[in-house]
Amino acid sequence: MAVQPNFRGSDPADNAAAVTPNDSTDLTNTARALYVGGTGNVKVDTAAGDTVTFSSVPAGAILPVRVKRVYSTGTTATNITSIF
Repeated sequence: MAVQPNFRGSDPADNAAAVTPNDSTDLTNTARALYVGGTGNVKVDTAAGDTVTFSSVPAGAILPVRVKRVYSTGTTATNITSIF
C-alpha cells in the first residue's frame, strides 16, 4: 500500500484527538505524530504498514512518525494524543 505524500511539509498539525489503543481498529485519521503523556511502551502500525514498538517513551515525548494504529496489547504508555 502506498503512503500518501505529506503535501503540508513542515506546517503545524491542524487537529489533535485522544487515542484509545485498540488491537483491531485504525485511528480515524492517520497521525503525523503522537504525544505521549505517561511513560511507557507504544506499539503502533506506521502509515507504511510496519508494526513497531517504541520502548520506554518518556512522559511528554512527541513521536514524530505517521501512525495509523495504536495497539492496546504492547502499549503501556498513557494519555496518548494523535496529532494530525
